[in-house]
Amino acid sequence: MKFVAPNTLENDKVVLRIIEPADFDTLYQVARDPLIWEQHPNKDRWKEDVFRLFFEGALASKSAYLIFDKESGACIGSTRYYGLDEAEKSIFVGYTFYACAYWGAGINPLVKEMMFDFAFNFVDRIYLHVGAENYRSQTAVERLGAIKVAEKMVSYVNEPERKNFEYALEKSAWRRIKR
Repeated sequence: MKFVAPNTLENDKVVLRIIEPADFDTLYQVARDPLIWEQHPNKDRWKEDVFRLFFEGALASKSAYLIFDKESGACIGSTRYYGLDEAEKSIFVGYTFYACAYWGAGINPLVKEMMFDFAFNFVDRIYLHVGAENYRSQTAVERLGAIKVAEKMVSYVNEPERKNFEYALEKSAWRRIKR
């Protein structure tokens, strides 16, 4: 069975839906807040022209999602799968951001749990790239059970290379965490 990102993922708090070309304005309304990108390797992503490159990469991936608050219906961010390696049976989860109002609200663990649970039907390892100065995201992925395995220069789609930490989460570790 080959990995294909589902059109939607859903739990009782959020809905993830594959990004479509018409979603640019909806997602940019969230992304235009400079505070979101303060610790991110690309601190200018709040600018419309820079964000447009990010969005084009999201569309091209065919596995990027808008994240909606189920209660309000509001778009609150985005995330995606990328970098599938069928030989290694691994995939990356990342390019995730949330509206500041949702920071610390328990949304990220809910989103990642859905994504990890789905991906681990196809792969044995999930990787995450986190900017070297993105302390909030480093803490968040460590709380999910991911372990830092490398420091790398990473070129995000349509963006320059930046220093990142690479984290890994094994399927067996995830299953222990979920028990």
